[in-house]
Amino acid sequence: MPKPRRFIGYRTAVLLVVANMIGTGVFTTLGLQAAAVPNGAALLLLWGLGALVALCGALSYAELAASVPRSGGEYHFLSRIYHPALGRLAGLVSVVVGFAAPVALAAMALGRYAGIFLRVDPLWIAVCAIVIITALHAVEVELGRTFQVLATLVKVTVILLFAAAAMAHGTVPGSLSPLPTADTLAWVFSAPFGLSLIYVSYAYAGWNAAAYVVDEVSEPEKTVPRALTHGTLAVAAIYLLLNLAFLKTIGLDALAGTVEVGALSARNVFGDTGGRWFSLALSLLLVSTISAMVLAGPRVLQTMGEDIPALRGLGACNRRGAPTRAILLQQGLALAFVLTNSFEGVLTFAGFTLALFSCLTVAGVCRLRAREPALARPFRLPLYPLPPLLFLLVNGLALLAVIWERPQTALAVLALLVLGGLLLNPNERA
Repeated sequence: MPKPRRFIGYRTAVLLVVANMIGTGVFTTLGLQAAAVPNGAALLLLWGLGALVALCGALSYAELAASVPRSGGEYHFLSRIYHPALGRLAGLVSVVVGFAAPVALAAMALGRYAGIFLRVDPLWIAVCAIVIITALHAVEVELGRTFQVLATLVKVTVILLFAAAAMAHGTVPGSLSPLPTADTLAWVFSAPFGLSLIYVSYAYAGWNAAAYVVDEVSEPEKTVPRALTHGTLAVAAIYLLLNLAFLKTIGLDALAGTVEVGALSARNVFGDTGGRWFSLALSLLLVSTISAMVLAGPRVLQTMGEDIPALRGLGACNRRGAPTRAILLQQGLALAFVLTNSFEGVLTFAGFTLALFSCLTVAGVCRLRAREPALARPFRLPLYPLPPLLFLLVNGLALLAVIWERPQTALAVLALLVLGGLLLNPNERA
């Protein structure tokens, strides 16, 4: 097996993290959160807590990526730390839920935003976006990398310009105040707050993106930890600024339950015509998100193909270095999610499953330190064991909230895990 080309440097790795994180969640979930937690200060605290937890996760993954460097993310980490059977199950989850479902969600959001301007069925826009971006990455890795860098730089620039315009705009009547009120603490300690943490956790998902492409990163022991932490901190600042802008420019009655939060805010800031144009611009920003996941996700399938004989074909690359078969399989799954046309259902399912396997991986930091204390660790997470413990505590509470509030989601995830275990580990059914 030829050594992979290390074409991802520090800048590209950071932008990969940023592009994976800034996507569907921040433009679509605030309305769902506001319907359950109608308190501005509690909502901003929700996003601040999400940032802290994401940073704890990024630091934990950074130590793992530096200690046991290899592409594949949770598939590689859980195989190495626990058991290959758990790793294979994590690989299935990464492909189906970690990347295919978020690609579908980003494409569906893109369709809804662009549909406001183009007056075209959002479903067809979503399908076309996935097909075109997949073609770019399936042909050549360098073409995909260049497209990814440019799309992400445009995304960040447009978001910052929009946030500045929104903050300069007057406060809309009926909007939620970002200042604490008498019932803020009551909302913070409520079950709906815990459920909303899953939405926020999903919005921050992607902080581990660079861990999926370790084999293609130059000096991975140094570059991956820096990319994970710096990318996460940058996105946390952008998210807090964006949500403050959304709360300022959208009244609660209009905000609660809506998905097209960014479009609604743009219409209030720029007027109907300007809002339609900016909705188109916001839809184009999601192209970067889809592209980042098409770049990172298939590397899990590729790594699994190198290890599992039955998946050997997925480990192959074309002449230009792109894992074409793995890319096509992942995007085929994404198209299947799009055709369900159920945004909130896919969102809750994906958020719950990703949080579950992220917890297993972060707990693996503690397990690996106890089992292999002499293992070389070029990067050691600071203040150990506080970061992994905080990550596990907050995500554990969020998982319990989903089980309590949406037991059907937990049962669907359990069914996926049982089915995946039977399919991927047929000799271990006993």
